[in-house]
Amino acid sequence: MFKTVAEELWVFDIEWVPDPVTGRRVYDLPEAMADGEVVARMFVEGGATDDNPRPFLKTALCRVVSISAIKRRATGSHPVRLELRSMPEAGEAPLDEATLVASFLESVGKVKPQLVGFNITGADIPILVQRAMAHGIAAPAFCQRPEKPWQGVDYFARGSESVVDLMDVFGVWGRGSPSLHELASAAGIPGKLDTAGEQVVDLWQAGDMRRIVEYNEFDVITTYLIWLRGAHLAGFVTTPAYQAEERQIGGLLRDRIAAGAGHLKRYLERWEAVSSRHARPHGET
Repeated sequence: MFKTVAEELWVFDIEWVPDPVTGRRVYDLPEAMADGEVVARMFVEGGATDDNPRPFLKTALCRVVSISAIKRRATGSHPVRLELRSMPEAGEAPLDEATLVASFLESVGKVKPQLVGFNITGADIPILVQRAMAHGIAAPAFCQRPEKPWQGVDYFARGSESVVDLMDVFGVWGRGSPSLHELASAAGIPGKLDTAGEQVVDLWQAGDMRRIVEYNEFDVITTYLIWLRGAHLAGFVTTPAYQAEERQIGGLLRDRIAAGAGHLKRYLERWEAVSSRHARPHGET
């Protein structure tokens, strides 16, 4: 279980796809080879089989295309403030990867939030660092490390509370570890809706950036609700505060829907449907 809940906390999630530019370099492929052919070759080199035609590729070989985050600020007796942000926003054109990665790392380095996610120590943070390296990005504030653990935020120290990986917190070793979808579904929280992670490359190749961002936002909302359930379990959030924050998330989604984010209506309707069939959290004893 995580030990602390910081005043400034960002739950985030990243979507990425195989990067044909890197694929050409790594496998010495001709520049004239089409991107789709390069990506297919990357999967073959990554160990594709008939049963698993699209194996998980090393993150250094992939391109970040979307980042979504729920930013939570809770100071003293002030009400919790929540904000859902995505780069790019749904409906916007794709962002240059270097701009996307540099902007996120700069924002994190400036604010120094506690970072929360699902498999972020195994994938999301490594890909940010690796792709920053690929583009020659400088992010000194993000990379800064204190001399001693209690002297500041450290996104690279093993076991640091600056990074909370919910897959490690709520999982186990081996095949018994639940996926995000399984853990969420068990808790009466929407898991995957109409898109799965392996479909993101198809959406990217089809130029459907909107659906990638929508999928990214669904995952980050789910991850936030799982974190909130864990914070309630550990006593960082009382039962009344937990229930109020769930309602706040619902209000945030309704506000975004009213502003034109129609895809969030699907998430909200699914959440209301599954939570109505699921027992509410028990209070403290």
